[in-house]
Amino acid sequence: MAVKPTSCGDYREVIYSEARWTQLKTLRVKAATIMTALELSHMHAIVHGSTARGDVKKDSDIDIFITEIPNSFLVETALEKANLPISNRRIVQATPNNAMKAHIELDEQTTVSFPLMEMRLVQREFYRFGGQANLAELKANLRISGIDKRLMLIEPTKTGHIESNIINKEETTANLLGISTQTILNRVHTLLRRDTVGRTGIYIKKELTSQETFEQALKKLAETNPAVRRRLKG
Repeated sequence: MAVKPTSCGDYREVIYSEARWTQLKTLRVKAATIMTALELSHMHAIVHGSTARGDVKKDSDIDIFITEIPNSFLVETALEKANLPISNRRIVQATPNNAMKAHIELDEQTTVSFPLMEMRLVQREFYRFGGQANLAELKANLRISGIDKRLMLIEPTKTGHIESNIINKEETTANLLGISTQTILNRVHTLLRRDTVGRTGIYIKKELTSQETFEQALKKLAETNPAVRRRLKG
């Protein structure tokens, strides 16, 4: 079931069960293994979302993002060297204005993604909006504040987290997370609109063949799609 934003002014403390702490540790160990493989090949990566914040659920995913545009061959080689088999590869672009990203699916729960073109500020700050942690922070067992899909700010505590609604508190929330107020407003607008009209789909979602590299697939898309060409030119 999709998670929906909440419009109420909720503020509550959540205490984690032993099972939840165990699941969080399992997800973070797996994320750290993948991120270590990438870091050994000189690619800086973060994990974002609930694995970074700590508020994991039974169906939580591991979403890892390489922060700079890498050579896709090096990414795939690093994963293969670490015995992390790749199950699927695709190019995704949410809207014509968004940067295209490569998505490498390791399993149903785990995805490694990276940009294929320069990202704008709002797109870069998306990860800090939801909470992001680097490898050093994972190893230090640090959890990072961020906002979930209900538009609730998750602030970690020793026993779990405190959550509070960010509606009408966008500026103070932006200051807390160290991102622009515009990023907060954009995400609030997107998630509230999605709650009203539902998901409107993804602009581009291209599955790669076993013979294609991400760079080759991007070149083909640019040759046939003027919007992609314009976005590549910045």
